[in-house]
Amino acid sequence: MIRLIRACLLALPLILGTASLAAAGPPFLTDDPEPVDYQHYEFYVFSTFDKAEDGTTVQGPAIEYNIGALPNVQLHMVIPYMWNAQSGGPTVSGLGDTELGVKFRFVRQTSSMPEIGIFPMVESPTGDSANGLGNGRSWYRLPLWIQKDSGPWTTYGGGGYAINSAPGMKNYAFGGWLLQREIGDHLTLGTEIFMNGPTAVGAEHATYYNVGGYFKPNDRFNVLFSIGHTISGERHAIGYLGLYWTGGRERAELAPKS
Repeated sequence: MIRLIRACLLALPLILGTASLAAAGPPFLTDDPEPVDYQHYEFYVFSTFDKAEDGTTVQGPAIEYNIGALPNVQLHMVIPYMWNAQSGGPTVSGLGDTELGVKFRFVRQTSSMPEIGIFPMVESPTGDSANGLGNGRSWYRLPLWIQKDSGPWTTYGGGGYAINSAPGMKNYAFGGWLLQREIGDHLTLGTEIFMNGPTAVGAEHATYYNVGGYFKPNDRFNVLFSIGHTISGERHAIGYLGLYWTGGRERAELAPKS
């Protein structure tokens, strides 16, 4: 276990969120309960944008690294470079907050039972909060996710609670649900609804509608994409574009598992 954690941390220097919305299950906001296979890894290089009424926040380039540390257990890390452009102000950039998490699947899927897992995360305050590049304090998300597959169709979703004690920020509930379908051997498309409560003092709730998927040239490399906007509450336009690689001792599964 210690060797696997050490290998994960050592690999990050070699291969190289905003407080309100951090990356979830690429390329969507909703996540799933399925961890990376044991002794396999996933690596993403990606960029996101979030355009709101008061400005635009961009992550990019950002990296995500996941490793199957144990059967049914995935270690997770995201390190983003951030750009913050507030309306009427200068654009600032720099390292954002670092995301760390552990995904644990405690119910495996059967013909009649969905798989169920938890994915607690901590956002470590490595970004400059004075310039809008970080939260200023560590904050936490505690979700539970459920998934069921049926032929080319997959549906998953769930929700949880975020705990954020930074000045001006609020605790809030969040949740979402997604439906996606394989289109042949090389394309998967999906759509989701995702909601979160007010994330800051004076903020409103937000409900997002998002569409996207991934193009799969082969079983080791995917191109991920999504675009969406809010349909109630605060006004946001969001997007994701990423490149995904996977590997391990044996052939990894085709679809990303973050």
